[in-house]
Amino acid sequence: MIRLALRVDRAHAEVALAELLELAPSGVEEVDLGDLVEYAVYGAPGELPTLPDLEAAVGDALVAVSTSELEDDWDERWKAFHQPLVLAAADPAAPPRLAVRPPWEAPLGAVTEIVIDPAQAFGTGAHATTRLCLELLLALADEEARGPLLDLGCGSGVLAIAAVALGWEPVLAVDYDPLSVEATRVNAAVNGVALEARAGDLRREPMPAAPTVLANLLRPLLLDYASALAAPGDPPATLIASGLLVHEADEVASAFAAVGLRERERRERGEWAALLLTR
Repeated sequence: MIRLALRVDRAHAEVALAELLELAPSGVEEVDLGDLVEYAVYGAPGELPTLPDLEAAVGDALVAVSTSELEDDWDERWKAFHQPLVLAAADPAAPPRLAVRPPWEAPLGAVTEIVIDPAQAFGTGAHATTRLCLELLLALADEEARGPLLDLGCGSGVLAIAAVALGWEPVLAVDYDPLSVEATRVNAAVNGVALEARAGDLRREPMPAAPTVLANLLRPLLLDYASALAAPGDPPATLIASGLLVHEADEVASAFAAVGLRERERRERGEWAALLLTR
């Protein structure tokens, strides 16, 4: 088994990921390295190009590329890195409420479960930004009436599927990447939930209105969304904004405050932050 890895600074991660998905349209592995993001794809010898370690330009980004050969049993050992994510609402001592697990793990019992195959990539719930969103979504489920919900930047559909499972409906999942849209549809079917998934680009077109919005996006896209909400329309009553580094949270909170969404709660996990904003 060959592992082809690409490391790039976070500011250029989306561009590098788009290029890599041309090589691996079924998805890639993402590893958080602080100021850098590493994307990796796996394949048998001959399926992936064998390259020396090198640096290459992708758009305006400089990326480091490396390949390595893995042991024959890697496809089984790899599964050990993907353990179920089990969450309670607010009190860590409370019984678990929601779990995201890979399909090879046994059902966990008395808990709402979402099954996501890490081989499909696009996000499995384990990344800190997704976990923070899920925690805030669980907290919202305890305190507000549930209705229509929009998931911006849906990736694998983890957040949209969780929203349906927790009682929001109808749920619309939007992503600029058609492969993410398809992954969301597949994962929704696997989990037996009904939602709509479609392609959309918030930088070039208006996003649908919904009283509750989940936006697990990078800082530039969150700022673009805040600017879009400044136009006449129907801003959300509740917004969960994640995908932020801790030092970016104040700027993003201020941008949404300018359009009437005030910070009600902030959660941090490592270097990542998520905001709960309400009108």
